Amino acid sequence: MSAPATTSPPKASKSHKTRTTLLSLLAILIALPVIAFIFVATYDWNKAKPWLNAKASDALDRPFAIRGDLSVRWEQPASQMAGQNKAWRDYIPWPHLIAKDVHLGNPAGMAPGDMASLGEGSFSLNPLALLQHRINIPLLSFEAPRVALVRNDATHNNWTFKQNDQPSRWKFDLERVVLSEGVVQFDDTLTKTHVVANVSTLNNAGPYGIAWTVTGNYNGAPVTGGGKAGAVLSLKNQDTPFPIQADMRSGENRITVEGTATRPAQLAAIDVQLTLAGRSMARLYEFTGVLLPETPAFSTSGHLTGTIDRNSSTWTYDNFKGKVGSSDIGGKLAYKTGKPRGFLSGNVESKQLKFSDLGPLVGADSNASKKQRGVSVTQPNGKVLPVEQFRTERWKTIDADVRYSAGRILRDKALPITKLTTHVVMNNGVLTLEPLDFGLAGGDLTSTIRLDGSGSDGKQAIKATMKVAARHIQIKQLFPTVDKMQATVGEINGDAQLSAAGNSIASLLGDSNGELKTRIEHGSISRLLLEEMGLNVGNIVLTKVTGDKQIKLNCMATDFRVDNGLMNARRFVIDTDEALVDVDGTINLANEELDLVLHPQTKGIRVFSLRAPLYVKGPFSQPKVSVDKKVLAMKGGAALLLGTIAAPLAAIVPLTQQQADKSTDCASLMADAKVKPVAPPPGKRVPFKRVLH
Repeated sequence: MSAPATTSPPKASKSHKTRTTLLSLLAILIALPVIAFIFVATYDWNKAKPWLNAKASDALDRPFAIRGDLSVRWEQPASQMAGQNKAWRDYIPWPHLIAKDVHLGNPAGMAPGDMASLGEGSFSLNPLALLQHRINIPLLSFEAPRVALVRNDATHNNWTFKQNDQPSRWKFDLERVVLSEGVVQFDDTLTKTHVVANVSTLNNAGPYGIAWTVTGNYNGAPVTGGGKAGAVLSLKNQDTPFPIQADMRSGENRITVEGTATRPAQLAAIDVQLTLAGRSMARLYEFTGVLLPETPAFSTSGHLTGTIDRNSSTWTYDNFKGKVGSSDIGGKLAYKTGKPRGFLSGNVESKQLKFSDLGPLVGADSNASKKQRGVSVTQPNGKVLPVEQFRTERWKTIDADVRYSAGRILRDKALPITKLTTHVVMNNGVLTLEPLDFGLAGGDLTSTIRLDGSGSDGKQAIKATMKVAARHIQIKQLFPTVDKMQATVGEINGDAQLSAAGNSIASLLGDSNGELKTRIEHGSISRLLLEEMGLNVGNIVLTKVTGDKQIKLNCMATDFRVDNGLMNARRFVIDTDEALVDVDGTINLANEELDLVLHPQTKGIRVFSLRAPLYVKGPFSQPKVSVDKKVLAMKGGAALLLGTIAAPLAAIVPLTQQQADKSTDCASLMADAKVKPVAPPPGKRVPFKRVLH
């Protein structure tokens, strides 16, 4: 009996099984999205609200609640992007969640209430990204949002969220935000601010999709303004610029911007045309946090770019031009935030500077100007030195390295200043101007000034030092309005070193200690001017009849010791071939009083000489020049007595004087004047050194 023969399965059966498997897999692949679509469309998502509210509240560290209906539908993001650039993915239907009546509360420790609320918030979700632990939201939109931002003090506000130091397994990816009508309110106790912005939707407005207006108060002044922005904020395509435009006013301050923001996901780039205007650059501190000097009313316009990261930001204001008072200004400034202070650097120049526009820098402007730039302190009547105090409590908020120059200076004819250059450095509350150079009367006035406000809180005194060097100052240019000085030949050289403690120019000079020395040699001076100084009446008359002529100036030297604001003339001599004028007395910088005595001594015969001491006394604002009346009375009385007893010719004898030749030791005088002055540390006195007359 033979075994039965074996047979293989038919090939057709095998092929049928494969087809069945493939069809089953295809059916599953088709069924899954259909089932998902039906589930998403029919599931009651309101049942998930308690879970969503709890998770969101925990993540945001504040109350979160969806109080209205929560639903999901399939929707193409492109349907909400009218007039905007669209990608292929925007035409793919995504699950679109719609939450009505959404509320986000304030954090613990602040007054109960909503930080934000939405009439309706909606966003589309890419479900495939969930498989990669990525929450991908192609589009997020808001309807009728109301936002209330509040800051109670420097460390408590409602817009700072708790930071989680633990890395998350999930990545949040938001591509675009659609903005619509709403209200944003901002209340800040620190700056006394209450402003409300109303946002509205624009149609057919070019790149702009929304507009907003602002009303309220800032630091006690009314705030108004408005602006425009794009309707769709792209957070995915970082090369897509987001258009912005704004015009804000607070009192006399105005800020306008127009340009774009890019990489807005990190708030990393700003590129705008910025225009600033106001009563004083110092008033911008409340807006920008950048310390700028006191100035007259100003306006500037330039290109502002900014880059921002988590630790610092850099802002560059380039190619700006404008006006400060009646002066032009332009240049480039850069500001970088950081710890412990921000840093301001740059180069600024004025082609034409009106000298009076520098007054507000040191409080030397008029009371009307002070009022215009918002300063309450007024200069007392009769007070010459500025009393307005420096705002040292702000000095430690910024470091700086800025150079400034003025090519041409407009000034009163009596002030022969031609140019200005300075290098301003601020380092941890210490302000230095090294150098501060002026072109003065054909020469140079070079200063180094150091103001140490590092230990000052606005009430403590600044510790200051100053070094001044005057070189090649032409006498006739120094007094351009005095006709008799125009024939004078010679130049002044001098040095001064002072130290002081105070909070204003007046208090610093009133507390100053140090020395001041000047010298003139090998020049000539008007004879008529010299005669008038000596009150030689006869020679004045003869000079006016026969003409003025130059008298050789052998030397002139001044040496003042400054002690607690009192300038004491240790040596003040003018020596010529025909006269010697010796000056002594004091100049009180603390109470602004002059008390000088000029002792003229002629060389040779003087006709009708009424030579007597001259007194220069009184306040800086109205000094008075007088003659020693006792000496004049004695000489006049003697002349009257001789006139009645003897011949009339004898009456001129008391008024005629023959004096032996007298001169100073110019060599030693000049050598002493050239010795560099010294100044003690602020608060100390200079060692006394008497110079014999």
